[in-house]
Amino acid sequence: MLFKQLKYFTEVIKCGSFTEAAERCFISQSAISQQIRALEESLGVELIKRKNRKFSMTPAGEYFYRHGLVLLDEAERLKRETVRIGSHKEEQLKIGYLRCYGGMEFRQAVAVFSEKYPELELEIVTGNHEELYDLLRFGGVDLILNDQRRAFSEEYENYQLVTSSCYIELSERSALSALTYVTLEDLRKIPCILVASEDQQEREKDHYAKTMGFPDNFLFAVTLEEGRLLAAANKGFLPVEGTSEGASKPEPAIRRIPLCRDGKQIKRNYCAFWKKERTGYYIEEFAEILRQMFLKKQEQ
Repeated sequence: MLFKQLKYFTEVIKCGSFTEAAERCFISQSAISQQIRALEESLGVELIKRKNRKFSMTPAGEYFYRHGLVLLDEAERLKRETVRIGSHKEEQLKIGYLRCYGGMEFRQAVAVFSEKYPELELEIVTGNHEELYDLLRFGGVDLILNDQRRAFSEEYENYQLVTSSCYIELSERSALSALTYVTLEDLRKIPCILVASEDQQEREKDHYAKTMGFPDNFLFAVTLEEGRLLAAANKGFLPVEGTSEGASKPEPAIRRIPLCRDGKQIKRNYCAFWKKERTGYYIEEFAEILRQMFLKKQEQ
């Protein structure tokens, strides 16, 4: 059995089409059909039942497909590790993003980048705004996705990604969940849930109270998931970073509502930051892929 035949078979199943699979594998439809038949002949079993222009997997085909995907994944990992060992060095990119970030764009960018550069070791860390800034300043990461809280510095590349609308998440049991939007005045008697590590709680509290104008009544969660659990339990409201109405939907027990001031939804800028002295191909490439993910989301 040829390894390439296994790849052709799994691609046909994933695409649900011989024609599309052939295009993705850069061969003709007749060639990929011949390869699948040759694979079945070498195994001595039928993997696909064909009827007119449609097909379905046999039980043997389903087994072969599931375990074939595992083998292909292991083979790709084997290839990457062999190249890494043979090159006597490990290229690495360290990226940080906000612990309370609720959008899908960052994850999508990581997926696209990892597929495009499988030889690169990608390390991801999370933190609050100041934690990420310190990591970048002292060389702990190469690039960060962060909100803009200070004037741009000439020491850094300040790559603006998006101006995002602000939302809050709160329990559907809250009376405020019936509103189409909320203001900070509406929220003045409700605790604000902030996602922050213990040593960053005072910094986050200071920013939200003094800079953003939030009521000085805070609860803290270590992770976004923990914050959402507190919101679902009707313990307070959760400001959600870098998200939109169509992205990263909250749990069914939670309602996401626009946060407004003076009749307009509050906006925040999100940027990719990195030190100019460390500018390199992979850093710029990841930043551009991330920008494309934000643009794609805005166009939807």
